Amino acid sequence: MPVPPSDAGHPAPPSEAPTSGGAPPMKVILAGDLDAGEWAAWHAALAAALPEAQWLDAEAARRDPTAVQVAVVANPPPGSLAGLHHLKLIQSLWAGVDRLLADPTVPAEVPLARMVDPAMSAAMAETALWAVLALHRGFFAYQQRQREGLWRQHRQRRAAEVPVLVLGRGEMGGRVAAALRTQGYPVTTWGRGGPPLQAQLAAHEIVVNLLPLTPQTRGLLDARFLAAMPPSAALVNLGRGAHVVDADLLAALDSGHLRHAVLDVFHAEPLPAAHRFWRHPRVTMLPHAAALTDHASAAQVVAANLRALREGAVPAHLVDRARGY
Repeated sequence: MPVPPSDAGHPAPPSEAPTSGGAPPMKVILAGDLDAGEWAAWHAALAAALPEAQWLDAEAARRDPTAVQVAVVANPPPGSLAGLHHLKLIQSLWAGVDRLLADPTVPAEVPLARMVDPAMSAAMAETALWAVLALHRGFFAYQQRQREGLWRQHRQRRAAEVPVLVLGRGEMGGRVAAALRTQGYPVTTWGRGGPPLQAQLAAHEIVVNLLPLTPQTRGLLDARFLAAMPPSAALVNLGRGAHVVDADLLAALDSGHLRHAVLDVFHAEPLPAAHRFWRHPRVTMLPHAAALTDHASAAQVVAANLRALREGAVPAHLVDRARGY
């Protein structure tokens, strides 16, 4: 785990002075796949949102692991929480928790909360709207024609002529669907327990994926899935890279069955330089930037959950480990 050294200029953890109610401060480890600058930025935001807690780095937590009550994490490397036997809550700073669930050293009996950040949901809706608008109006095709030196218009359609299927009915899926409907797109949402997906795919020109990554959704966007989409349909993957079978997507793009794919997430990140997605004329890539976590907004979400825990209330957005989200 990247551990910021004690002399690296990071703000010192708050003192152990009792809170205003007389109780000792809650001790919280901030851990994850963070470099020193990222750790410092998160520490500053979290300490400002919850000054009554004592924020620890991994080194401080190792000195007294039995005192750590909460772990606030950002994709921590496997084993990062081993030995913290008195945890009462694990709070993720990211929306996805698949890496945490795959780590056998994360104690299964400790409640795990995922991040549901209003600012992140708003940003995801903006990105999805941009992608759908660009696909609907053919702006990616115009971009390619610019590279080729071609001056050629195509027919301009109304949003009402472009049905969109949003995979995922959670906070982000709901925000994305609402944003698209505001612009006049006919939107259908699909999620766990919904009607058969194959029939839904055939009726929609653009598919926006926002599903969580679970054993059931891993590899869902495969050759069978893509073949069920109508000819010249388009895919926007804002979920997880592991949802997609890359070879199947490339085959569908090469054949022209899919006219374009907008991809924000990938199996390996950063995407290896040799991967065909980098140069494919029918692919538009983002560097996992569709909706970055907002430090200030997310810190308020964390603070609310930690205060709820201290007051004996149930923290929000707890993960159902059986479902995987």
